[in-house]
Amino acid sequence: MIYTWVALLIVFAAIELITPQLVCIWFAIGSLGAFIAASLNAPLWLQILIFIVVSVIMIFVTRPLYKRFIKTKLVPTNSDRLIGDTAVVTETIDNLEAKGAVKVQGQVWSARSENGEVIPENTPVTVVRIEGVKLIVK
Repeated sequence: MIYTWVALLIVFAAIELITPQLVCIWFAIGSLGAFIAASLNAPLWLQILIFIVVSVIMIFVTRPLYKRFIKTKLVPTNSDRLIGDTAVVTETIDNLEAKGAVKVQGQVWSARSENGEVIPENTPVTVVRIEGVKLIVK
């Protein structure tokens, strides 16, 4: 079984090296534990148990650390910052005619009303969300 555990260790380590995220490092460490047990002439059931226990412990110990230190930071775009802002209607908003525009933070955007109502020009509105390149306002 020593050769089996070494082979598994190499396979798991190789997979880990060619993947960009933590995928199976836990199993490589579990294989190492089982290899040590096999080297000490432990019975097969104990080797398998050690492999499972060590792998599970490594998952629970390292996964939260990995998530904390390798956290992807989401950076909102400029358009995301428009949500909640007040805009002024520069072209009457009419969803049925697919027309309308608003000016917010110095930029003119295509706009649609949230509930389908017609909103006249020069009316202040609030940006509710963004759908594609259109602001949905109320």
